[in-house]
Amino acid sequence: MNRLFAKQTVSVSELKKSPSKVIKSSGNEPTVILNHNEPSAYLVPPKLFEKMMDALEDFMLNREVQARIDEDNEKVKVDISDL
Repeated sequence: MNRLFAKQTVSVSELKKSPSKVIKSSGNEPTVILNHNEPSAYLVPPKLFEKMMDALEDFMLNREVQARIDEDNEKVKVDISDL
């Protein structure tokens, strides 16, 4: 079985029967949706999703900054007194 990144799991059938019940019972934690005992989706509360997107944005920005730092051919030496 795949690694699950949530403590709570529900089957697709349970989700179909009562989506609002599943959402309510998940609270502020992610829930794994299982199809034939295999993860098929994650149900993630809005605040957690926003935090995940912020972290991803920070990661991507950091990667871009590091790529630009590593480009030797575009570095320009500047003396602070010239500014």
